[in-house]
Amino acid sequence: MQAAETIVVVNAGSSSIKFSLYGEREGELALLMKGKVEKLYTGDAYFVATGEDGVSVAEHRWQGAAISHETAMRFLFDFAHTHLDGRTVAAIGHRIVHGGTLFSAPVRLDADVLAQLERLIPLAPLHQPHNLAPVRSVLEMAPEVLQIGCFDTAFHTAQPELAQAFALPPSITSLGIRRYGFHGLSYEYLASQLPELDHSLDKARVVAAHLGNGASMCAIHAGRSVASTMGFTAVDGLPMGTRCGSVDPGVVLFLQSELKMEQGEIERLLYQQSGLLGVSGISSDMRTLEASSDPRARLAIDLFVYRIGRELGSLAAALGGLDALVFTGGIGENSARVRAAVCRDAAWLGVRIDAAANESGQACISAPDSAVPVWVLPANEELMIARHALEMQRKAQQKGGRA
Repeated sequence: MQAAETIVVVNAGSSSIKFSLYGEREGELALLMKGKVEKLYTGDAYFVATGEDGVSVAEHRWQGAAISHETAMRFLFDFAHTHLDGRTVAAIGHRIVHGGTLFSAPVRLDADVLAQLERLIPLAPLHQPHNLAPVRSVLEMAPEVLQIGCFDTAFHTAQPELAQAFALPPSITSLGIRRYGFHGLSYEYLASQLPELDHSLDKARVVAAHLGNGASMCAIHAGRSVASTMGFTAVDGLPMGTRCGSVDPGVVLFLQSELKMEQGEIERLLYQQSGLLGVSGISSDMRTLEASSDPRARLAIDLFVYRIGRELGSLAAALGGLDALVFTGGIGENSARVRAAVCRDAAWLGVRIDAAANESGQACISAPDSAVPVWVLPANEELMIARHALEMQRKAQQKGGRA
């Protein structure tokens, strides 16, 4: 990548588009600017961008206009043209939740690949359509720009077949019904950073907990995914902000047969009305629950911590031991209370934390006598995507424009 070029990273959700601009500085990718368009489709959308120093460089509001992903992308496209300071866009990297069985590594996005990814929408209905909308917009506005898809499922394709398998007949599993795992870009970034924290972690058995509105855990051995809590969809595993996590399939059958709930109602229940919000009846935000004296808030937190402990034991068993525990994600990075509770329950694994280090947000929060070091590492999926996009862009240059 030339000095006057930049990598754009796009992370689109159901009601937002986040972007980051990266440039090379002394051989490393450096964040130049980041921003977001929030509250799409609400009539109160707004845009904000900040420079590398965190100072606001631009703001905009659409009062009363319910703008779409496409409208937001056109705005961002125009914004980039006037704020690149003479740089050109070398590539755009997109976070895409589901790559299915076809995509186990970053891939150049074109109309054919986009069509294949659209067929995976039923596997991630709340994420995939929104991840793909900006790709489609750029294909229409600037088809010559190199676009790279980076998948949350890709990191987990290294798992053993047994870790991916469901106990279902081949006539079902042959259709792609398997455990995929998600948050792979976050875990891939963690795996790349752990040896820099401690070189002994390069070959270590690590359980990483990505705790946020979407929450999961992953067993990592020598930088490779061994097992994960999320499965066929991103609703499996831990309770989350509004998602239920693991639930007996018989519950779904009961909802259908006895409560006469339709598919759409069940989907809304499992994805949008459960988890911390459903249990507490108050909020999906851990900060709100921790500040509440309502017993239901305490119950939601306790259930969240309990499920993390259960999954930690399962993942440690899959690894055959535990050499390190890592917290990341919004809750994992910011909730000392949740970290303390999880580590308290993991004392049987030899986990001990330094209460002062935990409260003050240190990178290493384990006590000197802990058998298992405990780390807190900020998530940086955007940088991981930028790295992939840069690598693909360089390959494209070497091949005369084909990635």
